[in-house]
Amino acid sequence: MESPKPLPPISGRGAPTNLRPTRTGSLAHETDGDWLDEAEAIDGASPRLRTTVTVEHPKTIIARNSSPDIGFDRSINPYRGCEHGCVYCYARPTHAFHDLSPGLDFESRLFAKPDAAQLLRRELAKRGYTPAPLAIGTNTDGYQPIEREWGITRSVIGVLAETKHPLLITTKSDRLLRDLDLLSAMARDNLIGVAVSVTSLDPAIARTLEPRAPHPRRRLAAIRQLIDAGVPTQVNISPIIPAITDHEIEAIMKVASDAGAIRASYILVRLPHEVAPLFRAWLAAHYPDRADKVMHMIQDIRGGRDNDPNFGTRMKGTGIWANLIRARVKRAAREHGMDRRFPPLRCDLFRPPERDGQMELF
Repeated sequence: MESPKPLPPISGRGAPTNLRPTRTGSLAHETDGDWLDEAEAIDGASPRLRTTVTVEHPKTIIARNSSPDIGFDRSINPYRGCEHGCVYCYARPTHAFHDLSPGLDFESRLFAKPDAAQLLRRELAKRGYTPAPLAIGTNTDGYQPIEREWGITRSVIGVLAETKHPLLITTKSDRLLRDLDLLSAMARDNLIGVAVSVTSLDPAIARTLEPRAPHPRRRLAAIRQLIDAGVPTQVNISPIIPAITDHEIEAIMKVASDAGAIRASYILVRLPHEVAPLFRAWLAAHYPDRADKVMHMIQDIRGGRDNDPNFGTRMKGTGIWANLIRARVKRAAREHGMDRRFPPLRCDLFRPPERDGQMELF
């Protein structure tokens, strides 16, 4: 796929373009400068890009997977799209299935599932349901800015806490501290594990790479508060981007350790489908001096391609750069005592929710 022409960055947004999803038959539209001049002369400057939220009413809420690369087989996504606007987000291509752009549409045209808790209660109450750790935040962040008004993630966690169902949360937001009452209660029964993602400690990098995510220092402060409340919390150095953020591995590990994180994990940057041209455009806009170097290193990690979708290698990569990063992460984690595992989450405490006003007994 040909890279889009570099455009000036849009303040507060991660994607430099609104690239159309050609995989689904959508036609790309290119706006030329002459048209923009005429439109501005007639109608004035373009209005600021606003976030819109569309209500979605799915029939089920638990998504299943059989991937050998991740340690859970079920997850919940309270939202589609993510206002954090992380340009590298591997979930961006999912917007193509709505005939929307994985670019600016993904971070500004969002979908919310207000029935999520009700659907979850119904699915957990089904006869034969077997509990296992359920993940939130693996596709889009359950604690993105719109959660403040919608509260869907909290309602889902409320059902899981009530039924004593094990939960894994991944986020790059300190907004989860709002739910510390639920999380700490679950932690007392060993039902919760949290991963807080920190990509860079440099505010300038973070501001362009993940423009609407909370400042990295706020995330580190959240790790400390979670640990102090007894919630097992790890730092997720993700994604690591060669020649952009990889020099910060050891520094992130140290400050996360100082914050009390009990474990560290990482993922190398992934560029599936439309994410690759968006990332290339982002590099051209923000790092033109090293754009070629970054992509050469990524392609070396990904077997000569922009992305490697294969199980077993897609998360950690292959080759000399991948091996070097892996060795650095392991060494830093060992030095800071963050090479431990999470304590196994309990599944034996699960009790099905009420059905028709009656607690499920069998």
